[in-house]
Amino acid sequence: MPDPLSYRPKPGEIPTEPGVYRFRDKNRRVIYVGKAKNLRARLSSYFQDISNLHQRTASMVTTAASVEWTVVKTEVEALQLEYSWIKEFDPRFNVKYRDDKSYPWLAVTVGEEFPRVMVGRGAKRRGTRYFGPYSHAWAIRETVDILLRVFPMRSCSNGVFKRSQQIGRPCLLGYIDKCAAPCVGNVSAEEHRAIVDDFCEFMAGRTRPFIRRIEQEMYAASDALDFEKAARLRDDLGAMQKALEKQAVVLGDGADADVIALAEDPLEVAVQVFYVRGGRIRGQRGWVADRTDEGGTAELVEDFLLQLYAGGSPEDGADAVPKEILVPELPPDQATFEQLLSDLRGSRVAIRVPQRGDKKSLQENVARNAAESLALHKTKRASDLTTRNLALAEIAEALDLEEAPLRIECYDVSHTQGTEIVASMVVFEDGLARKSEYRRFVIRDQEGSDDVAAMHEVITRRFRRLLDEGFETPSVVPGEGSSTTDASEPSEPGRPMLVDPDTGRARKFAYAPGLVVVDGGAPQVAAAQRALDELGIEGIPICGLAKRLEEVWLPGEEDPVILRRTSEGLYLLQRVRDEAHRFAIAHHRGRRSKSMVESLLDDVPGLGEVRRKTLLRHFGSLKKLREAEVEAIAEVPGIGPRTASAIKEAIAASDATRGQKSGKTAAS
Repeated sequence: MPDPLSYRPKPGEIPTEPGVYRFRDKNRRVIYVGKAKNLRARLSSYFQDISNLHQRTASMVTTAASVEWTVVKTEVEALQLEYSWIKEFDPRFNVKYRDDKSYPWLAVTVGEEFPRVMVGRGAKRRGTRYFGPYSHAWAIRETVDILLRVFPMRSCSNGVFKRSQQIGRPCLLGYIDKCAAPCVGNVSAEEHRAIVDDFCEFMAGRTRPFIRRIEQEMYAASDALDFEKAARLRDDLGAMQKALEKQAVVLGDGADADVIALAEDPLEVAVQVFYVRGGRIRGQRGWVADRTDEGGTAELVEDFLLQLYAGGSPEDGADAVPKEILVPELPPDQATFEQLLSDLRGSRVAIRVPQRGDKKSLQENVARNAAESLALHKTKRASDLTTRNLALAEIAEALDLEEAPLRIECYDVSHTQGTEIVASMVVFEDGLARKSEYRRFVIRDQEGSDDVAAMHEVITRRFRRLLDEGFETPSVVPGEGSSTTDASEPSEPGRPMLVDPDTGRARKFAYAPGLVVVDGGAPQVAAAQRALDELGIEGIPICGLAKRLEEVWLPGEEDPVILRRTSEGLYLLQRVRDEAHRFAIAHHRGRRSKSMVESLLDDVPGLGEVRRKTLLRHFGSLKKLREAEVEAIAEVPGIGPRTASAIKEAIAASDATRGQKSGKTAAS
């Protein structure tokens, strides 16, 4: 492993101008490319004490054997050069976004004498104008088929076009008026080009002029008693309206924007983009990437913008780059990116974070799609039997277990500044979630509990129940608190099970896990192990997964176990931990909403516990109860108009008090 100090340049050798730098390994392969406003300041940060660096950055600088740089004049040039080098060298430590699936494009070959429209996939080609990408190829083909009656441009392949030229007879589309048949000279190249331009304008979102023009021509034909032409124009108008109905209106101001959202975890990031043109969603696309450095959301946005747009050219920049780019967090070099994208587009481009209104709502929808995309990506990875077996084997090897942990239980604690403390238990069997075995816990000692104490209580309660169900280890002597029922033979090694003699079914909590995972580091692991020791339980391994560096902690060990970033075992542990966290958060939010409703309504006369619970069940949350009118509240069974008015007054008084407190906080 090279020592970074062995190839560290002298500080005076590194310029202070903007530039791009490359780290190379001992075989001269480029492993990382970065840019900097000040090369000296940026490169010096890599050569500090290794312990102060992020794990992935430390891995990069110890893998590298040399560093070199190129000075440029402006930060925009640095961005362009960085993109070019990333594309050329494909460095292993740079974030590489890859499509989570193949998306179809609508392409118009404007570079040909007689352009044609087609649906395709893959990389863009020069001399072709693209629209999309779209979620489904069949949907865009159906739209094109509808629009060809209005814009009868060529859609045939080069072979069909040349054959029709040779025989002097058009194909079927020419006979049914879905092609102007330039192959046999029915229209000139200039006339066909005009049809193509109109089609491209319509697909780009400028639809109103065409609809108005066809309406005017239709009414004019009707006034001239040319009803056949009027009927044809009416059908054309209906075709355009039908094509537009397939694309949802999301922004009323006719905005041209790309709406970007991210879903991240410590190992991967999923990105979703909605392409909005003329106020309508014209396409959608998604990417998934491994996280390779310590950068936050702003740095991930910067990397993504560089990959998505910097490869464009001024020829197609007006189509590829919109007027506005909506992101979850502004990139560190916002002004530089805006200048680069404005140069590509040929007009002003703004990068913004939406704060309110339709754009904010749309980005939240895109964020939900990104979260679902990341979850689906992890589910697909986990659903493969070979991958799951490999993950379990890697966990067993890394933690020095006697056998693969076929049943994994994970615990997490959630609270709000030490109040409403709850915990969750999730179960994965053979690498897949077993939701019927999930459990929720409410911490009994709310006053003196912290994360560590709460973890100790949860583990104690869960495994005391295991003892009550009849589980025995060599250090447990049957007696008070344990069942005398004989345990059945375990269904699989390391998984003792007790069967209820009355029903023949496995008793709840009767399975002993092959591995207990706690969300946290050494303190949480020590608390869990102490709980098992106090119960006299042996043979159940415990580990903790810390969020910051994804370190695996074992009881009594001073140093954590570090799994490879690409390890399937680490992916499985992370997925188990994330599921426990999600389950705990959901439980905590439900209890918090319930307690807020109950405390808010404590002083309402005539409103007892039963009717408070009825209100909560009816409206589902405090937010919806606040928004409800008196009439809607009065419709709840057992709540009359007088009580509904009292409830509304209590809510109004609570809102006023909360507003005064926030005003005092702002003033202070």
